[in-house]
Amino acid sequence: MDLSFYKSYLAEEIREEGRTEGKAEGKAEGKAEGRAQASADAILVVLEQRGLDVPDDVRARVTGCDDPETLHGWLTRAVTVASAEEIFADE
Repeated sequence: MDLSFYKSYLAEEIREEGRTEGKAEGKAEGKAEGRAQASADAILVVLEQRGLDVPDDVRARVTGCDDPETLHGWLTRAVTVASAEEIFADE
């Protein structure tokens, strides 16, 4: 079996292109995860600074969410709710 193609310039270019795309995708995923974590942290800080009790189940749900729109809604509500659980009221 002739394996020369796998050592060719074209094959190396294809592999390099795949590596580059993979790195870009990984970087984008990492940034999205970082933004989600920052939003979750902000929600918890707002609730805690307002003197509200943040039960473990609320904390877990907030930190487990990776949807930017959901997190934004929760952050907006965190400013005015009477209890931490109320950030989920519209769901």
